[in-house]
Amino acid sequence: MSTRSEHHTVPLSVLLKRELANEKIEMPEIVHGQASQSKKGEDFTLVKTEFQRVLGDEVRTYSVFGLFDGHNGSAAAIYTKENLLNNVIAAIPPDLNRDEWVAALPRALVAGFVKTDNDFKEKAQTSGTTVSFVIIEGWIVTVASVGDSRCILESTEGDIHYLSADHRLECDEAERDRITASGGEVGRLNTGGGAEIGPLRCWPGGLCLSRSIGDMDVGEFIVPVPYVKQVKLSSAGGKLIISSDGVWDAISAEVALDCCRGMPPEAAAAQIVKEAVQAKGLRDDTTCIVIDIQPQEKPPAPLPPMKKQEKGVFKSMFRRKSSKSSSQVDKQYIEPDVVEELFEEGSAMLSERLDAKYPICNMFKLFMCAVCQAEIKFGEGISIHSGSSNLRKLRPWDGPFLCGGCQEKKEAMEGRRPSGVVKVTS
Repeated sequence: MSTRSEHHTVPLSVLLKRELANEKIEMPEIVHGQASQSKKGEDFTLVKTEFQRVLGDEVRTYSVFGLFDGHNGSAAAIYTKENLLNNVIAAIPPDLNRDEWVAALPRALVAGFVKTDNDFKEKAQTSGTTVSFVIIEGWIVTVASVGDSRCILESTEGDIHYLSADHRLECDEAERDRITASGGEVGRLNTGGGAEIGPLRCWPGGLCLSRSIGDMDVGEFIVPVPYVKQVKLSSAGGKLIISSDGVWDAISAEVALDCCRGMPPEAAAAQIVKEAVQAKGLRDDTTCIVIDIQPQEKPPAPLPPMKKQEKGVFKSMFRRKSSKSSSQVDKQYIEPDVVEELFEEGSAMLSERLDAKYPICNMFKLFMCAVCQAEIKFGEGISIHSGSSNLRKLRPWDGPFLCGGCQEKKEAMEGRRPSGVVKVTS
């Protein structure tokens, strides 16, 4: 979502010229800073800059930023911080080129979130965590989120783009309907005598979120399937702010961005945290990451040598000048500060999120589970379309495929079996 809805019309010749120029544009410079004030010690961050992937003779770099706001303990946040990135990368075939790799990220993020949730629940711990997970590859920013931490983007022109979803039951009727349809109950805390207080919560468990990683005591209708949004920045860059609800419960996106004016990211993050704590006090862990994505600084070009002025004066007097030269048109349209949306999907249904509609024909491994990456023996895989009422998919033998365990997880999240009931097979 953007605060501005204007569409820019660019001549085709300018688009082609820009594409040629973009091939020569260097990778952006990414500068980050973070700050935190702790109340419970359940907020954790992940920062990996210039992470490398090798494809033939080419080495591509990307950066990863994550914020994990734990609740009911810190175990889920710590586990997710340590394992989510590996699970996401494992879901991407290793031989994809750069464009295919970027296009595969949304599906891989879904698989990585669900696998991390599955693996953590095997540890039988009841804590949970929200996640805001950001991958920056060149000028493309991909964000996956569950819970109520948020990621916002400000373009250099000043437009604000919301790159995450808020999965609070209080503000999402569709998520409330999904939970009740799956067998959960939604209501406020009952203090006795019919009095209800506080935000809407899911029962059993009392969680006020509809999506998270962990929280096995609440039920499998609290899903780990993330909202994913992918955008492409212009070469002018932009600014990202990733913060836990300790910030967003106290200040708005506009106030947070105002705190950044004229400051490097480290100081900006500290100022945002300070402003949030001053506004409402330190009621919760309050964490912020600020990321500047900007063109790399280049040394100024050397001045051209002085020329004799006499000849140039007469040439300029008699040179024909057009009223609107092509160079003026180029200046008008060259690199407008536009954030281009490449992908957005927030469905909680795995059959929709892992659908083969994605533009990568070879991103699904035929004999590997699309979620946990476990090897599937011939004849044992279950198509994600199996049992689907979607008339667009009439062939249940179409991939991708899930193993038995991940299929049970999918059915539980979709309310097709009672939460917590494990199907026994001989």
